[in-house]
Amino acid sequence: MTLRSRPRSQRRLRWEVAIVLLLSLGGSALWSVLQFADVSTRSAPIGDQTVALNPARSDREWLDLAYQLTGIVLDLVPVALVCWLLWRARPPRLGALGIDAARPVRDGLAGLALVAVIGVPGLALYLAGRALGLTVNVVPSPLDAHWFTVPVLLLSALRAGLTEEVIVVGYLFDRLRRLGWGTWPIIVAAALLRGVYHLYQGVPALLGNVAMGLLFGWLYARTGRLVPLIVAHVLIDVAVFVGYPWAYGAFPALFPR
Repeated sequence: MTLRSRPRSQRRLRWEVAIVLLLSLGGSALWSVLQFADVSTRSAPIGDQTVALNPARSDREWLDLAYQLTGIVLDLVPVALVCWLLWRARPPRLGALGIDAARPVRDGLAGLALVAVIGVPGLALYLAGRALGLTVNVVPSPLDAHWFTVPVLLLSALRAGLTEEVIVVGYLFDRLRRLGWGTWPIIVAAALLRGVYHLYQGVPALLGNVAMGLLFGWLYARTGRLVPLIVAHVLIDVAVFVGYPWAYGAFPALFPR
């Protein structure tokens, strides 16, 4: 590569990163800031407001299912784009993202361990935020379940795990390294992005997700393995999405009516 072509290549790479982020979680971060400005300037306190993560899209069952599945597929398009951009000609095809099938059992067990490390403090932070009136009431799943509700929620959890970890960790690490960023600036930037697109839930959610992002980024920098992070994220979301109706019935005082 000539000296003249290198700045041009880096400029193209910056535009690529900007486009990918605006098509995915960078766009979500912008919406999240606007939503936080909305809920924080209303007359009702933040703690009295509610945000639904997986709301019903129609009162007609078949159309609701069609909406849900279409939304999941479209949200995964940026993940497919990232895989296309980082695809290697030789195995492991997604090695640049830290994804391969070299040690599935070890990666799965590492993901399970992360569930305990992240999930329990995350739940405690959410409950503390609710008690202090700093976090909105987050409704992860509809209570009026259809036959397809649980499968769709499982797919939603998979979508979240793939989208966030593939783009915010795997993709950003590869691209920002190519742009000359150091390890810790990448970790911090990715963690801040993760926190901002959760800001719509309140400041405690921002802080908790920044902490999660710092841990996940540090682990990825040390191991180069993305699968454990995806497994942990998906399992945490499965527990939250599918467990919400049970928690609503068992602890009604935590959920405003």
